[in-house]
Amino acid sequence: MAAPHWTFLLAVCVASFLTAEASKNAPVGQFFVFELQKEVYQADFNPVSKIYGQVPNDPIVFKCNKQFSPDLPGWLRYTQRHPHDNGFLYGTPMEEDRGKHIIEITVINRRTYETFEDSVIINVVGRAKLMPFQAEFFIPRREIEKVLPPSVQYDILQDVQKMWGADDLGFVNITSALDRGGRVPLPLPGYFEGVYVKLGSEAYFSKYCSGSCLVASNCVEWCRTSLIDLSSPEPPPPAPTMGSGILETGGEFDPPESPPPRDFFPDYVATVIFPFVLALILFLLLAYIMCCRREGLEKRDAMTPELQLHHHHTIIENTDELRSMAGTREGVPAPLSTLPMFNRRTGERPLPLQRTYQPDNIPLIMAQQEPNVDTLPRK
Repeated sequence: MAAPHWTFLLAVCVASFLTAEASKNAPVGQFFVFELQKEVYQADFNPVSKIYGQVPNDPIVFKCNKQFSPDLPGWLRYTQRHPHDNGFLYGTPMEEDRGKHIIEITVINRRTYETFEDSVIINVVGRAKLMPFQAEFFIPRREIEKVLPPSVQYDILQDVQKMWGADDLGFVNITSALDRGGRVPLPLPGYFEGVYVKLGSEAYFSKYCSGSCLVASNCVEWCRTSLIDLSSPEPPPPAPTMGSGILETGGEFDPPESPPPRDFFPDYVATVIFPFVLALILFLLLAYIMCCRREGLEKRDAMTPELQLHHHHTIIENTDELRSMAGTREGVPAPLSTLPMFNRRTGERPLPLQRTYQPDNIPLIMAQQEPNVDTLPRK
């Protein structure tokens, strides 16, 4: 039972040794690449499996940021195409970036959702060599992740050396075409983003629109090459001369003239007087309509009692006429469909109740014939 215990302790020691902070130097003006190898961090999630040589192939993603900051330094970038691929930190530091940069790396296992913390120290040091003559090439059949590995960079360097005729070439920068405003390619075979590769040397170069490449994917478009000559840089503008800050004697201070006075009356009329006059006119017009245009209403109100009396007499006359018409219906039998409990199929009905009305002695509403009451005398 002691062997597994010692095996576990050995695995922990190996994991602690692997997670020690790595330190890398990045010379100013030269291209820097740091590869985050997925296989190394997969063994850190399961140290025992590394001892027995059984490292799983889990999808791994990386989150990188500068210490005490949510982002990376301005000169450094990170890319990873797929969780099963390695990640890359790359960039070209400048003179103002010199110093120590601690990059915190958070490793996430997408299968088990375990996390692992690591860090790398990047020391930006002085220039290793001067590269005043630089050239930038465009490789249309490459992506940024496929150019960052050292083996691919070596192949590109060999092709450019044949064209340049110099052996001291060095990478200055590698940039994706998407960062230069290029279009995102279709997700189909044969469509690539394209990469801009800048190299420099101390030897002078000549531009040729032809060349050969060892690997077809690394072939550059020579006619799209741009040459940069930094051997004779433009001198910086002279610094401003500082005076004593004391005025020369014998001069007289002449203050600038004050601007002419401005007349604000037109603005006052346009913003205050005109809206006030317009509102007053609308108020007077509304008051005239509401107070002075009521003659027709007064005449109508004066005629109201006469109209009411006329309507009253009309109602009385109509009432008398309706009563006389109702009196003539006493001898006419009511339709069978208006009687209660009428059977439309057999025509049978119960004997109606005998009701006697005096239409001349009751109001009009009471004298109207009810639809379901028989007014005929019972036999």
